[in-house]
Amino acid sequence: MIMVNTETVPNKEIVEVYGIVRGNIIHSKNIGKDIVAGFRTIVGGEIKEYTVMMTEARDIAQQRMIEEAEKLGANAIVNIRFMTASVMQSAAELMVYGTAVKVK
Repeated sequence: MIMVNTETVPNKEIVEVYGIVRGNIIHSKNIGKDIVAGFRTIVGGEIKEYTVMMTEARDIAQQRMIEEAEKLGANAIVNIRFMTASVMQSAAELMVYGTAVKVK
């Protein structure tokens, strides 16, 4: 699956537009990781536990979007955007969306 955050795919022609596709995941914090992250905020630096968690969440959401696009017959997704929202104090939604297209 070709995925770009631009309106077109370089050197490709969009021959069909299928519409918006999305993938999302709501991820909650882990109490153990929260404790470790709390210590990291005291000394400063990257909170690696959350970096890993968000990377995994992005990968899952992206895979769900790809599966939706494939069901439509798309071979590319253009205009990809990521969005996050707080669902509750200890959980966040990560959503990725774009336009499913066929390119040649």
